[in-house]
Amino acid sequence: MSSLRLGLLSVVLTILAATSVLAADAYTIDKAHSSVGFSIRHMMISKTVGVFDDVEGVVLFSPDDLAGSTLDITLKAASINTRNEQRDNHLRSADFFEVDKFPLIVFKSQKIVQLEGNNYTVTGTMTMKGVTRTITIPVTVLGPVKNPMSGATGLGFEANFIINRQDYGITWNKALDNGGLMIANDVAVQVSLETSKS
Repeated sequence: MSSLRLGLLSVVLTILAATSVLAADAYTIDKAHSSVGFSIRHMMISKTVGVFDDVEGVVLFSPDDLAGSTLDITLKAASINTRNEQRDNHLRSADFFEVDKFPLIVFKSQKIVQLEGNNYTVTGTMTMKGVTRTITIPVTVLGPVKNPMSGATGLGFEANFIINRQDYGITWNKALDNGGLMIANDVAVQVSLETSKS
């Protein structure tokens, strides 16, 4: 074999070896220790809080391969839980999430950028009630740690951000006597994911 071919082969093998080292690892979301919650101002004097009980997702992550990393989350809209059955049924109706027609709320990442240390920004599309918008959210990555029960390597992902529900066609409201509105437009979202290496 010529020296040129040997040189090319060496370059290819080096690239393949580097790729295998840098490839993002796959992590499985632990539903029992993960949550996606929210809070919204009610009657201008209090906050209503809730969670989505059914959270799934695909997580590929390596700080050395952010181009190959993804953070995709799917919520079942019908799993919304504010600890009030009547209110939850109203939230599932066409006034709000219209879960029969739009059963899933989906975030799909497009780009992950490291800021400093374990802080990142994740840009992606969020689809809710048939509307898709591009958003950028701050994410903190915690770990890695070894689970003493399973022996698996775990990572945590936390995010806190605000969306305007009107941007997704969720517009139901009632006027108050003082000129205000029953429900605010801004919704504070809290994401806490515990994952383990697949």
